[in-house]
Amino acid sequence: MTKILMLGGAGLMGRAAARVLADAPAVDHLVVTDLQAGAAETVAKSVGDKASGLGLDITDRRALRAALDECDLVLNTVGPYFRFGVPILTAAIEAGRDYVDICDDWEPTLAMLDMHERARAAGVVALVGMGASPGVSNLLAVTAARELDTVESLVTAWNGEDAGEPAPSGAKQPNAAYLHAIQQITGTIKVTRDGELTDRPALEEITLDYPGIGVGSGWSFGHPEAVTLHRAFPELRHNTNLITGGRLLITMCRALRLSVDRRLLSPERAAHLAYRGTGFLPAGGMGSGALPPLFALATGTRAGEKATVASALAQVPGRTMAVNTGVPLAVAALQMTTMTAAPGVHTPETLLDPDAYFAALAPHCIGSPAPDAMTATTRSWCSARENAANLQTSLLTAFFAAND
Repeated sequence: MTKILMLGGAGLMGRAAARVLADAPAVDHLVVTDLQAGAAETVAKSVGDKASGLGLDITDRRALRAALDECDLVLNTVGPYFRFGVPILTAAIEAGRDYVDICDDWEPTLAMLDMHERARAAGVVALVGMGASPGVSNLLAVTAARELDTVESLVTAWNGEDAGEPAPSGAKQPNAAYLHAIQQITGTIKVTRDGELTDRPALEEITLDYPGIGVGSGWSFGHPEAVTLHRAFPELRHNTNLITGGRLLITMCRALRLSVDRRLLSPERAAHLAYRGTGFLPAGGMGSGALPPLFALATGTRAGEKATVASALAQVPGRTMAVNTGVPLAVAALQMTTMTAAPGVHTPETLLDPDAYFAALAPHCIGSPAPDAMTATTRSWCSARENAANLQTSLLTAFFAAND
């Protein structure tokens, strides 16, 4: 049996993960923490008798260490990760506790990967970036790329119009997701070009030819996938993470980027404007000819010929970014309680098997789909009819069911 510490468990993503963990037979006890003890206790009561609430300031090193000493595995949903990722992983390693998070910033991802030897020496298994993107997206990339003989380029992408949580009535401050977004569209970001990590401006438009769908566009976004997937595919030459969506969304992002880069707005003020502006954006989704909400596209060779494979998530746990991030985190955490893994700092593509993971995620998705319905994979060497049938019977069916 396992005792789990849920840092940030009263947040939107933490709550989604907590519900799954509290229902799992493998979990003996779940401690939900929040800066406000009352919020933590409220969430703990809502998920069942196995959970308890704890007020915890994660910047209080003594209090954090005391909480870590009482658990087997710590889940970190406290963002933004460019502030809190490294300190919390450091504390987990010092306490000798296994760790998993939903880190979506590339800067702390690289810093945490540099802690691999420290984690290995402490016997700690740490998994960084296990939500929707990064996380599920990394495993979609593996699913697509393993159908090729060689992999030259990988693209992971997510729909920005699906990602933003609308501002609740009366809310005055943006959550960490918006601070993260401003961080990752301003200045320069790291992407893989010609086999090397390279600094590039964010929001560069990239045109894709998606098998079975056709041509579409995405815009570069600072994310961990672009700096980690070469760990699974050492021959990888190009790797980019993209945000997709309508022109209104991209125009808003570019305006905020320009304002911050020219110091007309602070990052915090820009995040606040983005937070309030989400209510004016159209709902995300798959219209005719649109790219899927979450997918990976691999380009390389197959049987000596250039080939492209795309794999998209065809089933979802819920209708919000919080649920579709928190539930995948919880499923990975449960797998970590039973797997035998080498100590060290890992990313999803090097620690988890995609088939086993998607099979474990399936019961938590809308309608409890079959494991083989979790992804929709299309291939450049297949006929238009074959690809269209695959998309129609899995991806589109799942999308319309989720939005019914």
